[in-house]
Amino acid sequence: MDYKENILGTIGNTPLVKINKLVEDIPALVLAKYETFNPGNSVKDRMAVKMIEDAEKEGLIKPGGTIIEGTSGNTGMGLALAAIIKGYKMVCVIADKQSKEKIDILRAVGSEVIVCPTDVEPEDPRSYYSTSKRLAEETPNSWYVNQYDNLSNAKAHYESTGPEIWEQTDGKITHFVVGVGTGGTISGVGKYLKEKNPNIKIWGIDTYGSVFKKYHETGEFDENEIYPYVTEGIGEDILPKNVNFDIIDGFTKVTDKDAAVYTRRLAKEEGMFLGNSAGAAMKGLLQLKEHFKKDDVVVVLFHDHGSRYVGKIYNDEWMKKQGFLD
Repeated sequence: MDYKENILGTIGNTPLVKINKLVEDIPALVLAKYETFNPGNSVKDRMAVKMIEDAEKEGLIKPGGTIIEGTSGNTGMGLALAAIIKGYKMVCVIADKQSKEKIDILRAVGSEVIVCPTDVEPEDPRSYYSTSKRLAEETPNSWYVNQYDNLSNAKAHYESTGPEIWEQTDGKITHFVVGVGTGGTISGVGKYLKEKNPNIKIWGIDTYGSVFKKYHETGEFDENEIYPYVTEGIGEDILPKNVNFDIIDGFTKVTDKDAAVYTRRLAKEEGMFLGNSAGAAMKGLLQLKEHFKKDDVVVVLFHDHGSRYVGKIYNDEWMKKQGFLD
């Protein structure tokens, strides 16, 4: 009989799906690495389990302990599923700009959720970075995951996502396009693909209000680049250790409006019901189209599922209030 021992056995081996209507102007073959097929409906399941397993090996978390993490929702979900199977408590610290659905889903799988203000400096004691660190210091037998600087994040993608994309494209991939938040996906996948073929181009999708693009191009961390933005799951006001700028060939920035509009277009024109960062990645790919030639194989990674954004991106009233719908 063919079955998995538990839900964690279903993580990975997600399909590649051809994008059709939205890329009619692009001569290359464009394929989506469709990560919503993971059990927590996002790419973050991969690194969540890897980070926990590595922490267990290092003795950082003991049986019956508490996992604490600052998350935009998806990493929290992956950690929560693993915590259920492995017998840990889960505390998720989340910023208030994240969708209500993300908060409700985390509570549905037994996590304690603490909501923090978005519009504060990372060092501010109210920020979700500072709050999660403080809770880990105050909670006995707890482990603070720190997905931003925990290098098991990138390692998970080097060991699973990268090899899958290489095998699924028969090594014909020429470009990899992905939104960048913690940097684990782009750095892990990028490192694996560049080792296989150094000519593969690795493109990061950034958002306005984030520091990545300018830092990559100039080496300057410009605080004037930082301001609040609506797009969820990509961009940062810090430089996570997981972002390996050396393997990234370039960034393109996508506006909040374009990210939202293209998320809805993916649903209505491709039947791909996806999250906010997928729209950003799709629009970013279209902005890069002059880089793609006839025989190229472009893989874009779609992080998470549309069910996390029903009250926002897929809600006409919210879209109008943001000025994203005419």
